[in-house]
Amino acid sequence: MALHGLGKVTLGVPNVDDTIAYYTDFGLEHRGRGVFATRNGGDQLEIVHASTRRLVELTVAADDPDDIAAITGRLTGLGVAIDRNGTSVCAVEPVTGTRVRVAIRPRIVIEPAVLPTPYNGPGRIDRWGRAPFLTRAEPVRPRKLGHAVIGSTDLGTTMRFFTKGLGFQVSDYMGDKAAFLRCSVEHHNVLVMSAPVNFMHHTSWQVDDIDEVGRGAHAMLDGNPERHIWGLGRHYAGANFFWYLKDPAGNFSEYYSDMDTVPEDELWSPEVLHGLHGLYAWGPPPPPSFLEPDDLAALMTGAHSSTG
Repeated sequence: MALHGLGKVTLGVPNVDDTIAYYTDFGLEHRGRGVFATRNGGDQLEIVHASTRRLVELTVAADDPDDIAAITGRLTGLGVAIDRNGTSVCAVEPVTGTRVRVAIRPRIVIEPAVLPTPYNGPGRIDRWGRAPFLTRAEPVRPRKLGHAVIGSTDLGTTMRFFTKGLGFQVSDYMGDKAAFLRCSVEHHNVLVMSAPVNFMHHTSWQVDDIDEVGRGAHAMLDGNPERHIWGLGRHYAGANFFWYLKDPAGNFSEYYSDMDTVPEDELWSPEVLHGLHGLYAWGPPPPPSFLEPDDLAALMTGAHSSTG
């Protein structure tokens, strides 16, 4: 696969300063002017002003100019207007209005690799004495941006843009309501779900292990319990551990670890997941606000007003 993951997300929010403070607490490095870096992925988040919260731009990472040329041809074949230079091609997804930029970016390399966390099990001792991860004191810092989830009023058209136009592969389906799409070896980098209004659901950020998922969420909730949305749990699709929190604009942000990988496309067969399997394997049940964010009605009203 010529693509190798997400490069960056740009979120539009009405309350820029509060949102910048939130993602600083979340463990991203604020480099000024609303631009944030992850531990290993460089600049991967930008916060800009918008009248309502939305995904303004999504950058997808590619290897070389040949990849840009191939994607340019596919998007043109779909009738999508493009803006291309030597190192990137940009197009607007026709349903959600999100600007998607495919740009040549270096692959994220983590060296030295993070050592496996030792866990004891029945008949197996992988560590002796007190658990070393209980003494971790440094703030949790996400390694990289993993995926983004968006709602679309026309699931088929948005999926066609990502798969036929950009070259994403389908990993799994959530009934006929959503699809997990990948542009790297990870199970998904974009999830598109059917929705009554186009909106930004969440971004997801990789940390080292389940303890970092828990520690990160615990720190975020200390003094700010209203940030909690859903967790701790483990998804079925992708199998990653998760904990979701809410930023001041209403977007969700997820700490995740231990996601399924797909080294070769032919070694993976998409499944159609029904019921709870589409959401999680274990954990507390998802709250109604996770499935339908509290501001969804307001977003729908705003969308109708802008087109009326």
